[in-house]
Formats: sequence, C-alpha cells, structure tokens
Amino acid sequence: MIPLSVLDLSPVPEGSNPGQALRNSADLARHAESLGFARYWMAEHHNMPGIASAATAVALAHVAAGTSRIRIGAGGIMLPNHAPLIIAEQFGTLAALHPGRVDLGLGRAPGSDQIAARAMRRNLTADVNQFPRDVIELMDYFRPVEPGQALRAVPGAGEAVEVWILGSSTYGAQLAAALGLPYAFASHFAPEQMHDALAIYRERFRPSERLAAPHVMLGVNVFVADTDAEAARLFTSLQQAFLNSRRGRPGQLPPPVDDMDSRLDGHGRAMLADALACSVVGAPDTVRRGLAAFIAATGADELMVTAQIFDHEARKRSFALLAGVHRAMAAEAGAG
Repeated sequence: MIPLSVLDLSPVPEGSNPGQALRNSADLARHAESLGFARYWMAEHHNMPGIASAATAVALAHVAAGTSRIRIGAGGIMLPNHAPLIIAEQFGTLAALHPGRVDLGLGRAPGSDQIAARAMRRNLTADVNQFPRDVIELMDYFRPVEPGQALRAVPGAGEAVEVWILGSSTYGAQLAAALGLPYAFASHFAPEQMHDALAIYRERFRPSERLAAPHVMLGVNVFVADTDAEAARLFTSLQQAFLNSRRGRPGQLPPPVDDMDSRLDGHGRAMLADALACSVVGAPDTVRRGLAAFIAATGADELMVTAQIFDHEARKRSFALLAGVHRAMAAEAGAG
C-alpha cells in the first residue's frame, strides 16, 4: 500500500481565529505522526480569512517543534512571491533544526488574488522563464559551499531538503520531468489536467542526482466518518467554502449543513462535481473502495490527503479512521 500524507491548510472555522487554527494544526500533526502518516505539509495562501498558513515556514516550525518523526514540508511555497535565497534560508533553518525531515514543494501560482499578489511582488510582469531559473537557483543554495563562493545560504548550504515541483496543469509536469524531481499534482481542487500531466511527467522524466525514477504524489480530499451520511455532512463545509471562494466571497470555514443539495443550482453543482472530483467521502468501507479505485486509475506513488472539517475533533477522527483503512489496505496488499 502506498504512503499517505496530510495536507493541512490550517482552516479557520467560523467563530474561531488564526491562533486557534495553528494550535489545531500542531495537534493534528502530532495525531498524524502517531497514526503513521508519512508527511505533514502546509500551504501558502494569502488574503484568505479561512486559511492560517500564509507564513508557511513559520507555521511549519510550530508544527515541527511538536513532532519528532513525521516529515514536514510546504505544499507549497509559491516561489514567484519570494527571492530564492530567502526560501533557502527559511527551509535551511528548518532542516538544521529537524535534520532529515524537511520537504519543500514549489509552485508558480500566487496563492492569492491579484491584489495580494501585487502587494507581495510589487511587479506582476515577470519573465515567464523566471520560475524554472528560480527553482534551479534555489536548489543550488542547498549544495555544499564551493571554494571562493561569494553568496551562500546560512543555514541552507549542505542541508538535505527534499525539493518537489507542484502543479495543477501540464507546466509543472514538464518542469519536474526536466529537472528530475518528484511531482505533486493538485488533483484535490484542480483535477482536469491530472491524467495529461501524469503522462507527460512519466514519459519525459530525466533521472537526476535527486531522483532516479518518476515519483508522483496526488492530492485527494478524504472525509471519513462512521456512516456515509455523516461523512457527506462533514464534506459540506469544504463544498460551501469552495463555492464562496469561487464566487468572490472567501471567508472562514462554514459549519456543515444537512441540506447542501437544496442550496445548489445547476452551475454550483457542476462546479463542485468538476473541481472536487478527486474526493473520497464515506464510512471506512466506502473510503477503502474509493481509494483503491483512485490508486488503480492513476498509478500514484503517494497520496496527499486533505480534509477541511469544521470541528477539530471530527477532523482528527476522520484521519484516525483513514489510518485504519490504510492499515487494512496494506494488510490486503501483503496477503495478495
């Protein structure tokens, strides 16, 4: 059975605040570690009232300090928002404090709206080739220092940071293949080009000193509860949040509702069906069948699971039930 990991956007439920959301993230990370999840990633988003992980390296430091084994990382850092040296120093610092545990997923989207992107970047007319150059520059900062090297990342130089390319289109697949890096696809919210991106990545992959063969991790929304009906109810928080964001009204994570279907018009129903197609929602047996089908259809090497659930204890229980499903699937695979 392939590894499962956690993607945490540090959701801020209605009536709560970012501080509590980040404390919940630290608690969930400890929980995920105890359950055997492989990685715990957080994502950079800006100007979004329902997401508390904007200062991703800082949030990861908070999470890493409360754990000891699980890999921690960014899924991802939106590199056009930053100078590569700054990111090398931030994640070099994490790696110096937590050796052998740090991942760095890199994306080229702003992780924000245009207003926030302009506030961060000041200039949005960047060269289209800048992202690949920035990725290469960033990876160079992690190399051991050469004699006479004038500029170095301190911390950062010589640190073992695992670099990934993120994507929601074929662009990231091409770059990850060309650089010989592992690839994470955002199928949990943008699945349309998933199969095309996977085919391109696998066909064009060039082995590198970092990676000998293609390695793909796919995002998937997984909501588990004791019954299919209860899991579907928990899922309505994400459905509402997604529609609010797409309609230009981003806010804190709404509580679940019992009448979600009656709140949807045809356009909203189609939007959710397309964007959240890579979702597995239900009781443990339902989720086991759904995950098995998704893995068989994609050939994923890993899954990155996300679950924006309003109640923190219900979110922890969802991941605990998922860990049980994972153990059962691993046992079945071993028996086979």
